[in-house]
Amino acid sequence: MTDLAGAHVLVLGATGGLGAPISRRLADAGARLWLSGRSQERVAGLAADLGDAVAGSTPADLRLPGAPDQVVAEAVAGGGPLTGVVYAAGVVAFGDAADVDDDVLDDLMLLNLIAPIRTLRAAVPHLAAGGFAVQISAVVAERPMAGMAAYSASKAGLAAFGAAAATELRRRKIRVVDVRPPHTETGLADRPVAGTAPKLPAGLAPEAVAERIVRAIVDDEKVLGSDAFTDA
Repeated sequence: MTDLAGAHVLVLGATGGLGAPISRRLADAGARLWLSGRSQERVAGLAADLGDAVAGSTPADLRLPGAPDQVVAEAVAGGGPLTGVVYAAGVVAFGDAADVDDDVLDDLMLLNLIAPIRTLRAAVPHLAAGGFAVQISAVVAERPMAGMAAYSASKAGLAAFGAAAATELRRRKIRVVDVRPPHTETGLADRPVAGTAPKLPAGLAPEAVAERIVRAIVDDEKVLGSDAFTDA
């Protein structure tokens, strides 16, 4: 099992609909957090809410090439070596594959796929044996959806990257946790970078999903498929 008491965990996308409850659950478990989000004001607000559990924060636009490296460097400089990293940032887009323009593709791939790859690359040298890296690839990594082809591709790519990286990092005793929750009521579908969400069934509660993810960290799980959230 992984003891989170005193663990130094970097959370990227910390102010999002899933990142914020994950941060709260980690803080409740005794972790020291370094928070990152795009809005300095929202990061500061979350840090104030979590109080002494927060070691520091770094606002950043993770789509920019050097941003993940900067976030990791500041977290290590300010809070010491990392126990874990949670990448909870992401965007969604809706629409037919033939209609997705380059700006939308860039946003989806940069934030959902390239940035978490850059984050892991930057974090690995600062993760001790027994450390972990959590990525959220979502249910569409298992079941790509029409009308969300590019988004599905970004998440399926992340799942593939995580599976290969997990094998490589096993020698260092660093665990990659790939998380694929079903539709969750984070509000992300209400603010897509393109298109309009189809009618979706009621999603899972973000707090329940966050609790399941933190439980997986503690219990040393490696893959949380969509079926792992049936009781969330």
